Amino acid sequence: MARTYKIQVLPGDGIGVETVKEAVKVLSVTEEVTRGLNLSFHEFPCGGKHYLETGKEWTEEAKRFSQEEADAILFGAVGWEKSPGEPVRREDGSMAGADVVLGTRMRLDLYANVRPVKLYEGVPSPLATRQPSDIDFVIIRENTEGLYAPIRGTLQRGETAESAVDVRVITRRGAERVSRFAFNLARQRRHGAPADGQQRVTCVDKSNVLDGCRLFRRVFEEVAQKFPKVMPDFAYVDAWAMWCLRRPSYYDVVVAPNMFGDIISDLGAAIQGGMGVAAGGNIGERHAMFEPIHGSAPRHAGKQKANPIAAILAGKMLLEWLGDKYKDRHCHRAAEKIGFAVAAVLSAGRTRTYDLCIGSYADVEPSTTGQVGSAVAEAVRPQS
Repeated sequence: MARTYKIQVLPGDGIGVETVKEAVKVLSVTEEVTRGLNLSFHEFPCGGKHYLETGKEWTEEAKRFSQEEADAILFGAVGWEKSPGEPVRREDGSMAGADVVLGTRMRLDLYANVRPVKLYEGVPSPLATRQPSDIDFVIIRENTEGLYAPIRGTLQRGETAESAVDVRVITRRGAERVSRFAFNLARQRRHGAPADGQQRVTCVDKSNVLDGCRLFRRVFEEVAQKFPKVMPDFAYVDAWAMWCLRRPSYYDVVVAPNMFGDIISDLGAAIQGGMGVAAGGNIGERHAMFEPIHGSAPRHAGKQKANPIAAILAGKMLLEWLGDKYKDRHCHRAAEKIGFAVAAVLSAGRTRTYDLCIGSYADVEPSTTGQVGSAVAEAVRPQS
């Protein structure tokens, strides 16, 4: 009997609620039309608004479910405002909802942040001369250490904060496993980089200055020796930011320490058409969480303006991961259907949210979040 996958749904705050709703819609239709695929959705409230109302970022049951029952997690976004410009914060001053994201990454050891950078036909890119065939790479960011490790503090005398320290931690174990993840992914991406078809992993760091990056690069080189068919490549982060714009087709898989990876993956999102089409995964050995990367955008909440494509593609990534983990062809077939449906809707050009109504699509009447989600869901269904 086919396995039923338990999908924990954490819509969170703001536009995350709206976009994840459309992702679930598309996943549900995909389940209907894919024989052998069985999904069970389990939704839990969480985030800054939930904290404002209850004093908790999410329930203990939701946290327990993520650790003990969920086969995969579909997450929206967190971050809410008490009033415009005044975010909801925890007692320690940090963003309310952070435990749902950062805490889950640590508890479930989701060490690889995976950010595909793919330009779809029908999506305008700020790189005017580039075509969809030029931009198709993946950024892998170490997700559990680096500058975001919770080793920090502020020296405060009276009411004045006089200095602050954030400690950057790079470990051999962290560098080794994320580098191995990147090389394995490159080996799976049989087509290689768009420019030359070469399977390539580019290590992006600042090893000309920082000891942590020197360790990261040294471990990367050791891992590279175990993958002789994949070409190791190197770039300093500041130079990579320039090269990414000048020759994006050269890149296949990119791996970087946490903070640098965070920064360059948003650059990648920009060249693929913006945050509305950029999805990401947080992946470990046993667990995984997938999300659109656009944030909660409280000022846009409730307006049905947000682009759900990123959340829908996060659902596609979720199915791909389940397919890989459980060697389930039904999940892979379902993921392909979503990919084809998204590509069809975007290339047709008729149904798109306001952020994509630019350039040659400036005269298109913007669609709502729900209209785009419904268009993709309909495109998943077999056409008679």
